[in-house]
Amino acid sequence: MLSMDSLWCSSESELTTLRLAKNAERPEYRFSRRRSPKSLIPHALLHSLEPQPRSQRRRRSGTWPRTRSLNAPSPIQQFGPCGRIMKNSAMVMQIQDPASQRLTWYKPPLTVLVIKKVHDASILSSFVQLVHWLVHDKSMVVFVEAAVLDDTLLAEYGDFASVRERLMTFRAGTDDLTDKIDFIICLGGDGTLLHASSLFQQSVPPVMAFHLGSLGFLTPFEFNNFQDQVMNVLEGHAALTLRSRLQCVVLRKTTSDGKDKKKPTTILVLNEVVVDRGPSPYLSNIDLFLDGKHITSVQGDGLIVSTPTGSTAYAVAAGASMIHPSVPAVMVTPICPHSLSFRPIVVPAGVELKIALSPEARNAMWVSFDGRNRQALQHGDSLYVTTSVYPVPSICAQDQISDWFDSLAECLHWNVRKKQKQIDELSDMTHSSSDTLEELDHQDDRPADT
Repeated sequence: MLSMDSLWCSSESELTTLRLAKNAERPEYRFSRRRSPKSLIPHALLHSLEPQPRSQRRRRSGTWPRTRSLNAPSPIQQFGPCGRIMKNSAMVMQIQDPASQRLTWYKPPLTVLVIKKVHDASILSSFVQLVHWLVHDKSMVVFVEAAVLDDTLLAEYGDFASVRERLMTFRAGTDDLTDKIDFIICLGGDGTLLHASSLFQQSVPPVMAFHLGSLGFLTPFEFNNFQDQVMNVLEGHAALTLRSRLQCVVLRKTTSDGKDKKKPTTILVLNEVVVDRGPSPYLSNIDLFLDGKHITSVQGDGLIVSTPTGSTAYAVAAGASMIHPSVPAVMVTPICPHSLSFRPIVVPAGVELKIALSPEARNAMWVSFDGRNRQALQHGDSLYVTTSVYPVPSICAQDQISDWFDSLAECLHWNVRKKQKQIDELSDMTHSSSDTLEELDHQDDRPADT
C-alpha cells in the first residue's frame, strides 16, 4: 500500500530525505515536490535567469550597455541643469502618452544658448533682436559660438555693441557645455537643430527652434512674436517631443599584437547613419547583424539606419515609411538594393545593430553621421548602432501631433491632392450629358434631305 510520503516523492533519495526530516528533532531538511516534466518557460529563458558574472552583466554582444528602456526613447527625464519632464499619472503599462510630456522647471532658467545659421545675412536682424531682449529685458546669460561674433556684418547694428561684451562664447568641439545651458534657441533651418544635437553628447537641454531657414521641418516656431513664445517656455507652458538619437560606435580592426589602431569613436546622431559604397563602381556588400544575429547581406548602393525623426529625411526618399518621433523604433532602409526581397524594416528601439563589410566585398564602405564625419571602413572594421539614452527634447509650438502633421503638410505637401467631385455634381453632369445624347438621337431620327 502506497503511503502519502511516496506520493510526494519521485525517487528513493527524496523519500529517504523526507523521512530523515520527520524523524529529526530540529527540522533542518526541506523536501521538494515532483517537478513538472515540461516547463512553460522556454529553455533559453531559464538559462538567461541564472546569475552571471559581473563582467558579463555589464557587457552584451557589443562594447557598451544597451538601452535600458524598451517602451520609450529614454529613461532619462532630466534635460540640462534645470529642465525635466513633468510627472503625469496618465501612464498605462509604463508607456507614457506623448501628450502628457510637458516641460517644467524646478528652478528658474538663467542661461540660454543661441544657435544661429552661419553665413546668412537675413538672420542677423532677428539674432540681434533676440539677444538684446534676452540680455537687457530678461537678464539672462547668453552663450553663442565664437564663430558667430566673427561675422563683420554684425558691426552694422549699432545696438549690438552694447550686448556684445556681455555674451559668453565657446568653440564647438573644444569647450564643454555640460550642465552650463538651461535651454537652447535655434535660429535657422533644420541644420541648426542637428548642430545643437551634436554639441551635447549626453543630456541635451530643451530646444526651441524658430523657422528662419529654407525647409524648416524641425522648426515649428515663427519669429514674429518671439517674446510671447519665449515667455511661455520660461513659464513652463510648453509640450515636448522627445526625439531619440542613435549612439554609433566605430571599432577599427586590431593589429597583429592585439592592440587597437585607434580608440573607438562614439557619435550621437539625430537623423540617420548612412553607409554607402563611396566612389567605387562596385555594389556594396555589407553584413547586417541584429543583437548578434546575422539578418542579411546588403547588396546595393548602401544602407540607411535612421531614427523616427530621420524617417522624413533621407529614409523616406529611399522608400521608407514616415514615423512619428514619439514612436520608439529604429528604421533600416536599403539604398537601391540589388534584391527586391530586402525592403525597409522597423526594429524596436534599444536593439543593437552591427554593420560590417562582408568577407567577399570588393571595396570599402563609407559611413556618414547626419551628413558629417564621413569616413571609410575597411575589412575588419565594425559599426555598432543602438538607441541612445539621451534624446533631444524638442519644444512644440502647439502639441506633438499638430506640429508633426503641420510640418508634413507644409514641407512635404502631404495629403495635398485634387479632391474628388461630390455625387450631386456627378449627377448633374450625367443628366446634362444624357440630354445631349437624346438631342443627338432625335437629330438622327429626322429624314435625310433628298
